[in-house]
Amino acid sequence: MANETHESVIGSDVEIIGTLKSSGSIRLDGKLEGELLCGGNAVLGKNAQVKGNVTATSVSIEGKINGNILAKDKIEMKATATVNGDIKARRLSVEDGVTFVGRSEVNPNAQPAPAADSKPGPQVPQR
Repeated sequence: MANETHESVIGSDVEIIGTLKSSGSIRLDGKLEGELLCGGNAVLGKNAQVKGNVTATSVSIEGKINGNILAKDKIEMKATATVNGDIKARRLSVEDGVTFVGRSEVNPNAQPAPAADSKPGPQVPQR
């Protein structure tokens, strides 16, 4: 069971103010005012409303987000999605009908972003 994946589900009747953090995957159908930090995949359902930044391995959006999105792999915007903010990912999928206001940076050859707490090492002189 070491490979078992866990998904946390936040229902449409739930409102959260603050940081929502999970090492696994999250499905959000409620409201979040704050940051979403997800070690796995984040799914923002049709009823989801997020005011804050989202960071995850992959992000699938059907609802509304006012904030920036950083995905280590893929961002998928479904037809019902409304995104107001900048996005950055290795891959991007956008269905017809999406509302997107912001900047996008998509680079399939990019290396995954380093961990937030990593610091650059000392500079080594070139010869």
